[in-house]
Parts: sequence; structure tokens; C-alpha cells
Amino acid sequence: MSTEKHDATLDSPEAAAAAAAADEGQAPAAAEAHPPELTEHSLAADVERLLAEKLELQDLLQRRQAEFENFKRRSDRERGDIFDTATMETLKNFLQVLDDLERGLKSAPAEDGPAKEFAKGLELIYQRTLDLFTRLGVTSVKSEGQKFDPNLHHAVQKVESNEHEDETILEEYQKGYLFKGRLLRPAMVKVAVRE
Repeated sequence: MSTEKHDATLDSPEAAAAAAAADEGQAPAAAEAHPPELTEHSLAADVERLLAEKLELQDLLQRRQAEFENFKRRSDRERGDIFDTATMETLKNFLQVLDDLERGLKSAPAEDGPAKEFAKGLELIYQRTLDLFTRLGVTSVKSEGQKFDPNLHHAVQKVESNEHEDETILEEYQKGYLFKGRLLRPAMVKVAVRE
């Protein structure tokens, strides 16, 4: 056989090496062509290694899933907090309107006439506004007759009195409100103190 014929017909380097060895009268190395025999011991070691790797990957996957779930919960909570904060700021501004409606109702005339009809309309607007606030999670702070709580009340006047228990709220000047359990605005109150 000539070398030119080998160059034209051989496609891979392995085939070229085998052909060259055959031309030189050598047999191709069979040991290189086939992997060494696998023993039972090496198979068991491979199985152990693969099982350990599988457990490690499963553990990693579970940790990543838990981290992702925690991230989702934290993101949802933060988004809710941002929404609540924005809602609180908006509601604080509307509380002034609610206060004005209350003052308007207190000054409404008692006698019949056009002013009485106007007061009824004002009362209806006030009730609808209160209903809307309630649906949004706004509740009023109980004040008169309650014990003064600095977390809920703002004392604008203190009156010495032996007729009432110490730090009892005698009068409410401006209503206080909570939004979903958080203070929206403290109530402005007059408080009794012992002499």
C-alpha cells in the first residue's frame, strides 16, 4: 500500500495511526482502544460519589427554593408597607375635611327650614365619608372617660380635679384615628390630674 492511498482514504487521526502501525507491521494497541475493566470496588465508589453529589444538589435546591420563598414574602410585605404608608399620608389629609364636616354639623341650626335641609345633606356626606374610612381600615380612638394613653392621646390641657381619677380624659377637642392598628393621628384631649 502506498502512503498516498492512506492519506486519501483516512478520515480521522486514530484511523491514520492504526493504518500506519499496520504498514509498519505492528498491531494496533487494543488496550488503548478499550477502557480498563471496571471493578466492583470502583463501581461502588462511583455510586457513592454520585449519591453524595445528588444529596448535595438536592440540599442546595431546597435552600434556593426557601430563599426565594422568603424573598417573595419579604417583597410582598415591603410592597404592602409602602402602600399602607402612602394611604396613611393621604388619609391624614382627608381627616381635616372630616373635622370640618363635624364642625359644620355641630353648628347646624335646630329649627326647620332650608338650613336644616342643608344640615341633613351635610350629615349624609359625613356618614358616607365615615363609612369609606371604616372600609379602608380607619377607626377612631376612644377618648372621653378613658385613661390617658400617650401613645394614642395628645394632652393639650390639664385640669386639677379630685372628682375624677388621675389622668382621666375629661374632654376631646379633636378626634384621633388609627389605620389598621397604627396611629394615624392622636386625639387632642383635656386631662384630669390630682391636686
